[in-house]
Amino acid sequence: MKKTVRVRYFAILREQRGLDEERIVTEAATAGALYEALRGRHPFSLPADRLRVAINGEFRTWETAVSDGDELVFMPPIAGG
Repeated sequence: MKKTVRVRYFAILREQRGLDEERIVTEAATAGALYEALRGRHPFSLPADRLRVAINGEFRTWETAVSDGDELVFMPPIAGG
């Protein structure tokens, strides 16, 4: 079933995608499936196991179901001082 979700990117993912956020129409059932589909379309260098995912403002697992209208945030490790 197709659904429309909002995806936000941070740090290296934002640089690699060239966008802060976008709306995606997807048939992906889970957050992990959506990220892998996006990796197939865009030059993301990080595998999912190096990221965290938040859905609607809460950290979730990659197996969490994606629903129409969800906001997903893919967050790479943050380096800092």
